[in-house]
Amino acid sequence: MGNAIGQVLPLAVGVALSPIPIAAVILMLFTPRARTTAASFALGWLLGLGIAATVVLVISGTGDAVTADSGGPSTTIGWVKLALGVILLLLAARRWRNRPRGDESPDTPAWMDTLDHVGPGRSLVLGAALSGINPKNLALTIAAATTIASVGLSTGEEIGTTVVFVLLASVTVLLPVVAFLVSGDRATATLDRAKTWLIRNNGTVIAVVFLVFGAKLIGDGISILS
Repeated sequence: MGNAIGQVLPLAVGVALSPIPIAAVILMLFTPRARTTAASFALGWLLGLGIAATVVLVISGTGDAVTADSGGPSTTIGWVKLALGVILLLLAARRWRNRPRGDESPDTPAWMDTLDHVGPGRSLVLGAALSGINPKNLALTIAAATTIASVGLSTGEEIGTTVVFVLLASVTVLLPVVAFLVSGDRATATLDRAKTWLIRNNGTVIAVVFLVFGAKLIGDGISILS
């Protein structure tokens, strides 16, 4: 199990590096219903990742598609990781081209302008969508779940490793909520600065994340296929 956690740890970090969702949960902390909406968003984030990882894990573990005769990952896993890596590299190039330059204002999703009026139900759905359906997070979650399924763990160990992956991938979303609940108004200035920086540098951060993890997945895929 420790080996599996070690393999999925970098992928969890890649999911955790999600500037727009982090900025979104911080924005919710400045709304009248900060505690309920931000907590609902964090819960939705956990659920979205957990459901996505579980679905991929179940599909991956249904037969011999994930494990070779030698006991290691099969060529199917190799091709999956290679394809995901190529997709992430293409997304990295696109993000880099579209990043703000100089004094240019960064583009932000239209839904962020409505967060002042969002309720707990909608924030829950939004958190789940941003964690489980977002292309970057979904690609990294697929890679993590297929890795967990391919290392020969028991069902209990697979569940435990998946829980660890989800929690590590959620640290950056949970941390602002915990900081606000513990420190209250004392944390608002720091959170506001963090939000501004994240929105401003979202494109660059995501491009770098795509590049690094795209290269990692391509390397993993080539290693398995060779």
